[in-house]
Amino acid sequence: MKAVASMVLALGLWGAAALPSVAHAAQVVAGVTFDDGCEVAGQPLVLNGAGLRTKLILKVYAVALYLPGRDHHPGAVLAQPGPKSVHITMLRNVRGQDLSHALVKGMEANLSPKELVAMQSRLDDLHTALLSAGDAKKGDVIQLDYLPGSGARIMVAGKPISKDIPGEDFYQGLLKIWIGEKVSDQDLKADLLGLSSR
Repeated sequence: MKAVASMVLALGLWGAAALPSVAHAAQVVAGVTFDDGCEVAGQPLVLNGAGLRTKLILKVYAVALYLPGRDHHPGAVLAQPGPKSVHITMLRNVRGQDLSHALVKGMEANLSPKELVAMQSRLDDLHTALLSAGDAKKGDVIQLDYLPGSGARIMVAGKPISKDIPGEDFYQGLLKIWIGEKVSDQDLKADLLGLSSR
């Protein structure tokens, strides 16, 4: 009986140890822990991937992408209906002007001339919103949510810094900063798409 009990216990412990590999666990990037899910507009989202943005050798921020369902293909990610979310945790102090410039330029690089014309006023709104938030400090959390019917909501420390910027096309443009065809960091793109183990 003791042998049977020991076998049952061993199997039970093995099963318990195997459970975490079934679930998509939280991810730690440069000391920042991103939960395995979040909620936007009342809908649960799952962690698609997370990575580190560096410039030269400097760690700038850790970032995570949350979607209704995981996908590794940029086009499919952009086409997914429903809420989405990007979480950014700053790893160093960055001037508001510099952060705004980097995000806006990242969008512009991935927009066609026609898209750029259609979104120019909303790009200006994004620039103004980011400037109004002031300098980004180490530890600050910036969240970019897409709320269907309302648009892109930009939050710092959980509070909106401006009115929502309308249009699913605009939020797709935001996502292209990190997963578009002309990104500044291919490794980060792979991380957010869940294609690397970095």
